Amino acid sequence: MKRRQFMGLLGASALGLLLPGASFADDDDDDERDSTRTTSSTATTVPADTGATGRVVVVGGGMAGVTAAKFLRLWGGSKVQVTLINPDTTYPSNIMSNLVLNGSTTMANLTYKYDKLTLLYGVNFVQGTVTGITPGTAGAVTLANGRIIPYDKLILAPGIEFDAIPGLDSNVVTHAWKAGAQTTLLASQLKAMPVGGTFVMTIPASPYRCPPGPYERACVVADWVKKNKGSNARVIVLDANPFIQAERTGFEHAFNVTHRGVITYIPNVTIASVNSLSRTLQTNWGTLEQTCNLSGTGIINGGLVGIRSASVLNVIPPHKAGRIITDSGIGLNNASAGRWAGVDVRSYESTAVKNIYVIGDSSSTGQPKAGHIANQEAKLCADAITRSLRGDNTPNPSPKTNSACYSPITATTASWLTVVYTYDPVNMKMVAVPGAGPTEANAATQDNFKEMQQWFANLMADSFA
Repeated sequence: MKRRQFMGLLGASALGLLLPGASFADDDDDDERDSTRTTSSTATTVPADTGATGRVVVVGGGMAGVTAAKFLRLWGGSKVQVTLINPDTTYPSNIMSNLVLNGSTTMANLTYKYDKLTLLYGVNFVQGTVTGITPGTAGAVTLANGRIIPYDKLILAPGIEFDAIPGLDSNVVTHAWKAGAQTTLLASQLKAMPVGGTFVMTIPASPYRCPPGPYERACVVADWVKKNKGSNARVIVLDANPFIQAERTGFEHAFNVTHRGVITYIPNVTIASVNSLSRTLQTNWGTLEQTCNLSGTGIINGGLVGIRSASVLNVIPPHKAGRIITDSGIGLNNASAGRWAGVDVRSYESTAVKNIYVIGDSSSTGQPKAGHIANQEAKLCADAITRSLRGDNTPNPSPKTNSACYSPITATTASWLTVVYTYDPVNMKMVAVPGAGPTEANAATQDNFKEMQQWFANLMADSFA
């Protein structure tokens, strides 16, 4: 199969269970300009009776939660009652949100509603915040307004939370790693940056949401500032990791060649504190100026950079599981320093509490924390729950998922990465299939950029339409 065909199918199903009648956006180049927002789907009729019956509550309306809710109805049928709970009535996509920074799109164009889940698939949507969980045979969740919703199976997909960094005021110094108002704020700060100014961004230690995302952001910003803020404008990347965490070959080429003279990349930098008003940092290497003056191995395309403060400061704090998981302690995995929920990756059931499942960024699985993988995990979980509600509690013995992402390198070019994962019964995690990735694009191209738009449209249609 040609790679282009393969990438087009990645938004379909980890299980090979794309249902008859489901369709995705077409491949008409005339529609490329609109594909970041427009999704199309022919709804498959929810079957009346598949033998599955029960109440499933899904907490979290991101890529994982929405996909799980939709496919529980499609695969489980009308006797599986699905309730999706989310604090907001819309979902701002993290995927593609870096393109808001260079004006290629807006958050309005990346915002999705939940109406089709109700209209086409009969999912009951509830706006609210879950504040408590009662596990057991009489399982229920409690909302902030006091409402209690019972469940037979509970799926938690709350995404991520951040560690606190001393002095960091996110209303002044953005992270923009939860798309929405923060993204728009960072875009406005970038636009207001003086000519010859410096954009400083930090990357937390892995694992974090979207492994290539920070490096992609550095490229998008570098491409924009050298066109709009003068030849002396700079982007400084302070990475807590020892090296680039995804698409290493491609991003090293982007830093050293495509954006040479603009990006300075410094690894092994952890943030101790932030002065949000002066836009300065204290790191494990000292002040921002001392850190930027580091000379030694690992610095890409940098040399010595003397800078005391940033014109724009973008601090992405370390990640951990969503608050409903960390507050309740459900299945926190000691192997990941108690930061992520332990799950059986054959079903995504919590290793600590029966009938509670954790999918998406909050779980510890051996896979990247990314929107495409969240879609895949959701389908495996929906399949396992559907089987269980039919009386079959035997999980899929050898699940497989595929991870795919595109990364814009300039305003018109992109690269890509693909990996196929399979279940390893020894360590009970998902591991990359030998010979099936990670595979990178040979170069960032305009064709890849067009395919990126199509991939995104396919993926969002699979989850939201």
